[in-house]
Parts: sequence; structure tokens; C-alpha cells
Amino acid sequence: MNFNLRKLIADNKTFLLFVAGMILMRSALADWYVVPSSSMYPHLLEGDRVIANRVAYDIKLPFTDVILKQVGDPQRGDIVTFSSPADGVRLIKRVIGLPGDVVEMRDQKLIINGQLADYAEVAEPDPAHLTPKREYPNQQLMYSEKLGSLQHNILVMPERPALRSFDPVTVPVGHYMMLGDNRDNSNDSRFYGLVKRELITGRVNRLMFSLDYDNYYLPRVERFGAKLTQSAQ
Repeated sequence: MNFNLRKLIADNKTFLLFVAGMILMRSALADWYVVPSSSMYPHLLEGDRVIANRVAYDIKLPFTDVILKQVGDPQRGDIVTFSSPADGVRLIKRVIGLPGDVVEMRDQKLIINGQLADYAEVAEPDPAHLTPKREYPNQQLMYSEKLGSLQHNILVMPERPALRSFDPVTVPVGHYMMLGDNRDNSNDSRFYGLVKRELITGRVNRLMFSLDYDNYYLPRVERFGAKLTQSAQ
């Protein structure tokens, strides 16, 4: 049996090296991630497949969280993948608080370093970018949230019990605050705390493709290869 195994490996060495290289590249350079929930609506939809750049911030030892070299810093507004501090599950959220920031929320409104974000309601949001009615059938409102040069849309659910306020939090060195754009339907730093830099696994700038779970898994062709922007309606 050992002879047959050695022969099998020898006969398929090139293919096995190719597979090993692909696995290594996915671990070290880039990864893809299936958006499993509605926590990042209106920007990321259930069924989106996104590309995560694993070397946007750090070069890590493959298959570990060990940082070999820092090549950039997460910025406010970046959409990132990371391992949950609570249970290690891979999540995708938006970076809101940077090291040294003082962040608070009052009645759904963010205040960062004493500056209150500006909010303007989006009059006619695209229904495709609202939480699916099978999940939440009640009223949803979309707002443009602007803080300095950062602007993107968020969703709120006025009739749903949610954590809409928290006291000022100072983000320590090496940590980041993550929030979902679907503010009343997101398990984020309000619940599991701040995220260490080494838990961040990549920055998401672009979609690979998207399947519409509520329409027989048909492809959303307009989202194939789409670049994520700061605002979406």
C-alpha cells in the first residue's frame, strides 16, 4: 500500500504541487468569502461572494494570525473580514473606530472624537438593498451617514429592539471597532467588543459574483466583479 501511495504521489507530483500552491496562496495572499447574513445591507447582500485582500494590512505566517510584517493600517470605512473575538467565526463588517478614537452612539447617531456624524434619509431606497422581508417584514429606513470625508448608507429598523446607544469607548492601540451597516441587525463590536489587529484577515474592495437566494439562486449579473463604493442606494 505504501508503494502504491508513493507511486500515486510521484505520478501526480505536478498537480499536487499546484493544489498546495493554490491553498497556500489563498491562505497568504487572497481569500474569498460568502456573505451569510444581512448585517451589511445595503452594501453587501446575502449571496454575495467577495474577494478579501489578505495582504492589505499585514503579511502573516500562512494558516496563522502571526504578523510577520505590517504593510498598511486599516482605515475608517474599510470593509474587512476578521475572526470574531467571541468564537473565532469569520465575520465581515465595517471599520468605524481606529486606535486612539473615542467612539459613542446616541439614539443611532455616531459621535467620533466629539464630532457628530451627519444623517440624511434616502427617500427611495432600492428594495433589493433592504433586508429581505422573509427576515424582517416591518419598516426599514435608509440613511446616508457622513463623518468627515467618509460617507456610506446604513439601514435602521425603528420597530425592532436594538442597541442604539452606548457610552464613549476609547479604542486602545492595536484594536478596532467594527459595526455592521445594517445597524439594528448586526452582531458587532457593540456585543463582542473591540477587535485586535491580528484577528483581521483581509480588506474587501470587490465582489466576485452574487447569487439571489430569494430568486432560485439566479445570478445577480450586475454585481459580478463590482467594486464596493462608499455609498449604495
